[in-house]
Amino acid sequence: MDLLLILLTVFPLVSALPLMLPIKAFDSRKTVWSYALLSTLVSLLFSLIVLYKFDFTNTGAMQLATSLSWVDAFGLNFGFGIDSISLWLVLLTTFLMPIIILSSLTAIKTRVREFYFWLIVLETFMIGTFVATDILFFYVCFELTLVPLYILIGVFGSDKRKRVEAAKIFFLYTFTGSMLTFAGVMYVAWFNTMLPTHLFAAAGTWSFDIQTLYLAAANMSLTEQSWVLGALLAGFAVKVPLFPVHTWLPLAHTEAPTAGSVILAGVLLKLGTYGLLRFALPMCPQAVVEYAWLIGIFAVLGVLVTALICWVQTDVKKLIAYSSVSHLGFCVLGLFALDADNTGAVGAVMYMINHGLSTGALFLCIGMIYERFHTREMADMSGLGRAIPAWASFTVFFVLASVGLPGLNGFIGEFLTLLGAFLSPANVLGYEYAAIAGLGMILAAIYLLYMVGKIIFGPLKVPDVHNDDGTHDLKDLNTREIATLLPLAAACLILGMLPNGMLNSLQAPVEQLTYSAKAVATQANDTFVTDANATPLRLAIDDHTPEFAPGIAPQLTDPTHAPLTKTAHRAAER
Repeated sequence: MDLLLILLTVFPLVSALPLMLPIKAFDSRKTVWSYALLSTLVSLLFSLIVLYKFDFTNTGAMQLATSLSWVDAFGLNFGFGIDSISLWLVLLTTFLMPIIILSSLTAIKTRVREFYFWLIVLETFMIGTFVATDILFFYVCFELTLVPLYILIGVFGSDKRKRVEAAKIFFLYTFTGSMLTFAGVMYVAWFNTMLPTHLFAAAGTWSFDIQTLYLAAANMSLTEQSWVLGALLAGFAVKVPLFPVHTWLPLAHTEAPTAGSVILAGVLLKLGTYGLLRFALPMCPQAVVEYAWLIGIFAVLGVLVTALICWVQTDVKKLIAYSSVSHLGFCVLGLFALDADNTGAVGAVMYMINHGLSTGALFLCIGMIYERFHTREMADMSGLGRAIPAWASFTVFFVLASVGLPGLNGFIGEFLTLLGAFLSPANVLGYEYAAIAGLGMILAAIYLLYMVGKIIFGPLKVPDVHNDDGTHDLKDLNTREIATLLPLAAACLILGMLPNGMLNSLQAPVEQLTYSAKAVATQANDTFVTDANATPLRLAIDDHTPEFAPGIAPQLTDPTHAPLTKTAHRAAER
């Protein structure tokens, strides 16, 4: 049994517990901060060990896999495993956490123990969602991320009056959607118990193993898959968030402390896009093809509508918050492109990583200026480039990364998602979606560069009142703040200049997860049933079928080992 992933997941939770014990040393704010920073650095070290042990010649396989039994009678296990998609998202999480802690030294001055405790606990649940190979384990971690962030927003938010409202709205939106997702997951698990036991090893039993549920869901009709897809979208689309269920995000971002905003934009929003890729596409291939056009419309609307909303914002932090909705619309568009070479889906995963870096960095820059001026209104400041040039330089750099400047990390993911939509089959998306969504890139350049022009260039202007003694804290970045932003800038530059390593590693797992949906899209009239009232093609998998990766259709045979149809075999060979 390989315990590395278990250790990686559990360590943050265990390391957070001493913060709630009556340890006198933790009465010092800086001691607590140092302990939290050390804890997250150890987690980063564990993730780097995972990276070292990961076999990049077999990126589609679930590696370092292990399972802890919980309730055998109902197939409840804590299953751990990691492919390259999960690997990069785990590394994003563990990379951002020390940076977030580093940035919080002067931002959090009260209830310090509680703040760092919940922040570190949140890391455990985020890692758990990415390494879970059991869908119930995934769901538990997915749901438990709500609790720490609810507290971080409601207790440590910026405005005492609005922060509780923001926390409530965030929790109600995401929890309600997640409950519907849970209903969909339970239906698939129950459906598996109704299947004949000869179909595959775990058929006819209670199982929440993700691989098993892929096989079970493949036997559902279009109508059943449509309901399950709707349930999955209810939770994951809210988490992304996808237009029009995005309205909770700007308020949550605006009222959250800087650390909360960074972790929300950097990692938590990616739980939604990750869920769509890991579960919706391989579990509901017929429904995905049937409704991809509609999901694509909502993605394009999200790109354009929220970009226009950004254009009229006066609060810098709210502008960046709305930009997240717009940018992640590209991500969803790429995931549902289903183009032959997976250009869109690979670009979408790349975009998840890149958005977490550049947008998280922008929230850090806004947080640093808020500490100095206690305002985020563009009308209250201008000309900061000449007063605090180091901060201005970093801000311009990360804005250009978010805009998608070639050579920086934002360009490659955004370009590939649009290219994937352009290459998408006509019965899925198509060039119209890419052309219209492409306007979002122009709008992003307009509203982000407008923000830069307002606050960085022009005559120097700072708020009239700031410190208690009437002075202004117009100091440039200190060494700690530069150390906070420098790793993010380096990552944005490296991924922008050298994206091939990550892109190549994503090809195999993305192909596995999109295979079934692409097969439906290309052979809908030949192999797969698309009429909701017709009898669905049942995938019968015998006990002699070799182990296969998630999402890849195994050899299609009936219980007597006779071929079902030639077209079914052609679909499996594609």
